[in-house]
Amino acid sequence: MARARALPATRPADDGPRPSGRPRDAALDEAIILATRRRLVERGYSRLTLGDIAADAKVGRPTLYRRWSTKFELVVDALDYGFRKQHDMYELDLSGLEPRAAFVEVLRRLDPTYYNPDAMVLMGSFAGESSHTPELLEVLRKHAVEPRVELVQSVLTRLQHRRAVRDDIDKCTVATLCFGSYLAAFYRGGSEVDVAESVASVLWPTLERRPAPGQR
Repeated sequence: MARARALPATRPADDGPRPSGRPRDAALDEAIILATRRRLVERGYSRLTLGDIAADAKVGRPTLYRRWSTKFELVVDALDYGFRKQHDMYELDLSGLEPRAAFVEVLRRLDPTYYNPDAMVLMGSFAGESSHTPELLEVLRKHAVEPRVELVQSVLTRLQHRRAVRDDIDKCTVATLCFGSYLAAFYRGGSEVDVAESVASVLWPTLERRPAPGQR
């Protein structure tokens, strides 16, 4: 069974000189990565072949194999490409935002399609592959799901410090419920629903810190 490689926080576009002394072509690498991402959406992991990727990227198979020896390695790097593109979305400035508005904004960042409109399709595909290639789902969980959930928990903690949110809430459960709302909306066909606002309307009254009786 293939073993998932640890993904770096950032990866340079050019990995340096090849053994022959020729530098890696960053544009060619990106063309292969983008072709892989398109094929993943269209055909899923099982039906994806390196031959298809080479044809889509208009490169010879030896060129591709010199860079990635297995399909799994190529797919992991294609996913890493997307994760690095999403990195900035996890930096959330709450200054100037009222507490409820801050909660709504972090819920929008929780949306799997916030950056990549094909994210739901990819997540479903990897879930379907979990019995054959569980490493793919683990990569997705570690680099796409957990950072979003942790962002919600972080924002709730910051709102607690502002005394806007109750201290006794279960932040992990709240974040998990919010993330699950996007999956439910997708499977129910609720593409027109403003999930962030709808969820906030239900949850915020239960999270908001209210003055004790007799206090203003």
